[in-house]
Amino acid sequence: MVIINSFEEYKAYEGMNIGVSNWHQIDQQQITRFAESTRDFQWIHVNEQKAKNEGPFGSTIAHGYLTLSLIPYLWKQLADVRNVKMEINYGIENFKFGQAVPVNSEVRLQATAKSILNLRGTVKAVIQAKLFIKGEEKPAYVGDVIFVYHFNR
Repeated sequence: MVIINSFEEYKAYEGMNIGVSNWHQIDQQQITRFAESTRDFQWIHVNEQKAKNEGPFGSTIAHGYLTLSLIPYLWKQLADVRNVKMEINYGIENFKFGQAVPVNSEVRLQATAKSILNLRGTVKAVIQAKLFIKGEEKPAYVGDVIFVYHFNR
C-alpha cells in the first residue's frame, strides 16, 4: 500500500502504477441490494432464472454502476492518503465498459496516477482505474476517477 501525506508525496507517483487491490467477489446478494438501492431492477441483474435461460451471459450480471461504486472501497486498499482535512470524489471521465461482470465473479482494481495537480492548495488527483475480472484479460472497464484533497498544513 502507498502512503501519501502531502501534495509533494502524491506528485512523486504521477505517471506511476499505484498498484492492484485484493480480489472482491460480487455475489447475487450484493447485486440485488444495489438494485434495491438504485431502483434498477432490470432482469439481467436480478432475475436469475431468466438470465440463465434467456440472457447472453448464462447468469445475472453486476450493474455497471455497481462496479463503478466499488472504486472508493478498492482504492483504499491501494492508497492511504493521510493528513487530509477533506477528501472529495470529484468526478469520473472517459469510462468505457469493456465487458459484463457475471455474478460471483471476482474483480480487482488497478490504479495509475495520471496527473496530480496543486490548484492553490487543493490537490486534484486524476487516477486511471481499470477493473479486472479474475480469469479474463480484457478489463471490465477503464476510465479516470478524480479525487480532490485538502491537506492539513
